[in-house]
Amino acid sequence: MVDLQTQYAHIKQDIDAGIQEVIDSAAFIKGAKVTSFAEHLEAYTGAKHVIPVGNGTDALQIALMALGLKPGDEVITPTFTFIATAEVVALLGLTPVVVDVEWETMNMDVESVRRAITPRTKAIVPVHLFGQCANMEAIMALAREHNLFVVEDACQAIGAQYTFANGETRQAGTMGHIGCTSFFPSKNLGCYGDGGAIFTNDDALADKMRAIANHGCRVRYHHDEVGVNSRLDSIQAAVLDAKLPHLNEYIATRQRAATYYDEAFAGNDKLLIPGREPHSTHVFHQYTLRVLGADRDKLREQLAERGIPSMVYYPVPLHQQKAYRDARYKDGDFPVAERLASCVLSLPMHTELDEEQLAFITSNVLELINI
Repeated sequence: MVDLQTQYAHIKQDIDAGIQEVIDSAAFIKGAKVTSFAEHLEAYTGAKHVIPVGNGTDALQIALMALGLKPGDEVITPTFTFIATAEVVALLGLTPVVVDVEWETMNMDVESVRRAITPRTKAIVPVHLFGQCANMEAIMALAREHNLFVVEDACQAIGAQYTFANGETRQAGTMGHIGCTSFFPSKNLGCYGDGGAIFTNDDALADKMRAIANHGCRVRYHHDEVGVNSRLDSIQAAVLDAKLPHLNEYIATRQRAATYYDEAFAGNDKLLIPGREPHSTHVFHQYTLRVLGADRDKLREQLAERGIPSMVYYPVPLHQQKAYRDARYKDGDFPVAERLASCVLSLPMHTELDEEQLAFITSNVLELINI
């Protein structure tokens, strides 16, 4: 699904030099490489503040902690997403409120959000799923109308750009009050361990989140907030700083692979290619088909037999997960998400796919889907 070894070989000299610099300095925690990477990521994204943290889940939790929400406050998030989005809401004693998604983009459905807003709603967490932004113009308008916070889960969409009706273009994670991303190794910008970051243009929120991530501490041993211990280590920052100059190139490579897939599967009534949000670019963290009129799981097994990996992201929506079962929701309440869970299939997508590999993957998918 991801070829990190070949990617490393192309930038080995820069990666190795960055790691060696950290080892030579022995500044393994909060070293110069962390500061350097944060500054470079601010320049790349246009975010006023980038706060490196331990992972994407920590980023989401710290973001919500900074908003001053109280137990029982409601946070709206899509039901078709990775579990971390709801996990941090529940961990903080907040109430996750899930909504359905769009069939084409697989992102949060704005009308479902509108219907879910109550007097207890305090925040919306749109997820920029698989590499393209949700409908942020409409989501931000709803948030302004109801005085809600917006925390973007941009863990799969770093580098994606959203264009508003007035022509303004912003990057994923920089449109809401706070944005969160992950540097898990398989991400478009991934480190060689765990890592994440928080984005904001709000000085006060940035100050509070930096403190929360550091045990609630601004001055050593003086703790003003209830905090956590979450930090990006210097070696991971060195890896990310070496990769960041290549991110646009990585995105373009993924987009070329997606175009190859699109053209190969166009017109096949059993394979629906990923729909596109018209106002967002797509950076293709995943290339996710919808398999219709065929057995998705059988196709996956047959591909594996031919040496072709594939994955199902995600087989169980949040409202059907055992840990998040809620009397408010029953099977059938979120028909689009439930249908997607039964038919989505993600194919290999990474920076090292060449035409020979793409031809092998697509020819086998087309052969097997028609058996």
